[in-house]
Amino acid sequence: MSGTAAPLAGITVLEAGVFMAGPFATMQLADLGARVIKVENPDGGEQTRATGPMIDGESSPFARLNRNKESVTLNLKSAEGKAAFERLATDADVVVENLRPGAMRRLGLSYEELSANNPGLIYASASGWGQDGPLSHLPGLDIMAQARSGLMSITGYPDMPPAKTGVPICDLTTALYVSLAVTSALHERNTSGQGQYIDVSLMESGVSFAVWEAGAYFAEGTVGQRHGSAHQNQAPYQAVASNDGYVTVGANTPRNWAAFCNALSLDELLDDPRYAGTYDRLQNRIPLIETIERRTAELTTDEIVEALNDAGVPVAPISDFGQVFTDEHLHAREFFWDGDHPTMGTVRQLGSPMRFSRTPAVRRSAGPVLGSSNRDIFASLGYEGAELDALAGTANNPGKVEATS
Repeated sequence: MSGTAAPLAGITVLEAGVFMAGPFATMQLADLGARVIKVENPDGGEQTRATGPMIDGESSPFARLNRNKESVTLNLKSAEGKAAFERLATDADVVVENLRPGAMRRLGLSYEELSANNPGLIYASASGWGQDGPLSHLPGLDIMAQARSGLMSITGYPDMPPAKTGVPICDLTTALYVSLAVTSALHERNTSGQGQYIDVSLMESGVSFAVWEAGAYFAEGTVGQRHGSAHQNQAPYQAVASNDGYVTVGANTPRNWAAFCNALSLDELLDDPRYAGTYDRLQNRIPLIETIERRTAELTTDEIVEALNDAGVPVAPISDFGQVFTDEHLHAREFFWDGDHPTMGTVRQLGSPMRFSRTPAVRRSAGPVLGSSNRDIFASLGYEGAELDALAGTANNPGKVEATS
C-alpha cells in the first residue's frame, strides 16, 4: 500500500457487533482506513470466535471477517464496563451495533445517551426487522429475513422447495447499507457538525433487491416466482448444461442472440418465429432451452466458453470456490492478500472490491486476538493502576448479550 492516507483515516469506529451484519459493516470501514475498536465480552469474546475451522485455537472465519480491527473486552452489564464504553464513545466518530433492538438502551448505551456527551456521534443499528414496527421485538437472523423479504420465494427451481441464497445475503447487504449510511453521515457532519442515528434492517435490505419483482407487481399485480438460474424477463439468460458441467449465458440482445446462435451452430433458431423477439424467447423459454442444451451437451464447458467469448457473447463457467480462490484473473488483479496474525501466522484475506486510484483500501492485519488492545486502549482513556489492571484482564463475567445476526 502506498503512503497515501486511506479514505477514512482519522475516523474512529466503536463496534458492538456479533456474527455477520455489524462486523462485516465495520470491516468495510476498517478497509477504508477507519480505526475500528471491537468491543467483546471477556467470556470468550464475540460468538464468531467459536466458529470453525479453528487454527491454533483461533477461528479462521473470524480472522477474515474482523481484519484490520482492534479488540477490547468489556462487561457491558457492569458499571465499570459501561463507564469504559462511554469513554470510548465520547472520543469516537461512529458506533455500530447489531444487538437485539433495545439491548443497548437497557445497557444505558443508546444513541440518545451517548450523543449527549458527543453530539457529533454517528450511531448505526442493524437488526432483523428494524428498531420499530410490529416485528421489531422478534429475533431476526439472515434466513428469517430472506424468508420474509420474499427472496426465498423466488430462489430455487419451480418444482422444488424455496431455497436461501448460498451466502447470508440479507446480513451482508445490511452491512453494506450500514457502511454506506455511515460514510454518508460522516460527509453530512462536515456541514452540520451534528451526528445522527441510523436504522438498517435485514428485511428491508432484502426487499430492496426486488427491483424486477416490484416492477411486475406494481404494474400488473404479478407475483414473482422461482425460475432457477433463469432471468425473470429475458431468455436465454441462465445456466445451461455442457457435457462436463454448466455455463451461464446471456444472449439477451438482438446482436448477442444472433452471435450466440451462429457461434454454437444453432442458426435454425434464428428462423423460428417462436424466438423472433425478446418477448417471444421468454414466452417459449422451456422449448428454447431444451433445444440449446441438446447442442451444448455435445460440447465441453471450455469449448462453449471459448466459442462464445470469440463471438463476443457474455458467458462464464460456474466455478466452485476451489476454482475461485485460485482464479488466474483474481490473482492477476492481486485481489487476495495476506494479513499477519500473532498465533495463526499468515492469513489469506479476501480483498476489498473497492479500488481507489490514490487512497487504496487498507491491508494490514488479520482479525485480532481477544482483548489484545485492552491495555493500550484503556490506558489511553486515562485508566491506570489497579483500575487499568482490572479492565485489561478478563476476570469480569459479562453474561450473555443478545445477538441479532
